[in-house]
Amino acid sequence: MSRIDELIERLCPDGVEHKALGEVGTFTRGSGIQKKDFVDEGIGCIHYGQIYTSYGLFADKTLSFISPDFAKGKRMAKSGDLVIATTSENEEDVCKAVAWLSDEEIAVSNDAYIYSHSLNPKYMAYFFQSDLFQTQKAPYITGTKVLRVSGDSMAKFRIPVPPMEIQEEIVRILDSFSELEAELDAELEARQKQYECCINQLFEYCDSLPVSRLTLNDAFEMKAGQSIKSDLIHPVCSTGHTVPCYGGNGIRGYVSAANQHEGAVLIGRQGALCGNVCYAPAGFYATEHAVVVRPKIEMNIRFAYYLLCQANLAQYKTAGAQPGLSVNRLKRVEVVVPDINEQHRIVDILDKFDALVNDLSSGIPAEIEARRKQYEYYRDKLLTFKEKPGD
Repeated sequence: MSRIDELIERLCPDGVEHKALGEVGTFTRGSGIQKKDFVDEGIGCIHYGQIYTSYGLFADKTLSFISPDFAKGKRMAKSGDLVIATTSENEEDVCKAVAWLSDEEIAVSNDAYIYSHSLNPKYMAYFFQSDLFQTQKAPYITGTKVLRVSGDSMAKFRIPVPPMEIQEEIVRILDSFSELEAELDAELEARQKQYECCINQLFEYCDSLPVSRLTLNDAFEMKAGQSIKSDLIHPVCSTGHTVPCYGGNGIRGYVSAANQHEGAVLIGRQGALCGNVCYAPAGFYATEHAVVVRPKIEMNIRFAYYLLCQANLAQYKTAGAQPGLSVNRLKRVEVVVPDINEQHRIVDILDKFDALVNDLSSGIPAEIEARRKQYEYYRDKLLTFKEKPGD
């Protein structure tokens, strides 16, 4: 921060100019490009839907291409331009921007804007992510199911325009945060693969031990949860609503009273993610979309969780628009159960991995979340300037 303070004192001691985006650049709507127009190689292109699903803040390579003939007459982004998605199904993704950093020009689809400007492209991408930008964006969002912001509206948003030397220093600082988070993400991905490999190896090892081969019906009591009105489920834990409510894919929210008073394993039984397995500590509510599973035999409940995760229960779901898992079908699935001492040993190993790759209060996910909050804090602080009088 001291370097930034020195630059401000030297270059703009009276404050920083704030200008409308329309003053420092121009918005050009993209051309009609659909996914069916993609080819294996040719002219690079960005489809608006890819901006918030497949790209970060910067790119120098495209994921898709169109033929040179089809590219003729299309609107193109050049090096340094922003490519902005202006439609989405949620507010967060509307106006998600990618700074294009390659020297090659690329085609941009409709429902996206090309923003050509005179500022540092990374500085612009960071600004589009900031609270200052998001606050200005909110009043201009239109639509219900499909939300959008027009180029004319974005042209009114104001941005601090410090000297280029300050923009570059801000980018340098924020890039360092981004690089650290990318390193942590890569480490987390590697650890997750190691964790999955460890689970598979441990259960393969179990096959070589004296084990019981049982159906799920032999090993577990399995019952669906109970229905509950959606207006009784609160999105956050609060006074009077402290009991986690589990559906078919983990916690849906919080309710006032539990219908399950002991820890259990839950299997999602409806929807695209049916077969999903999670562990719920004592004192929770299970909806009808979850199968509550508890051992009938001597079994470590955490071992039961890992056993069912490894069983790939999604393979038994029914096909159709609304996939489902029948409890009766699940009961016929066979599993291998070693003795209780071996179960405890396996759980000791896997719980350590689980905490490392999944626990939001410790391990790598906690460090990533802490770094992300730190980045967001410094990003917004670095992009906040005293406005120069007279603007």
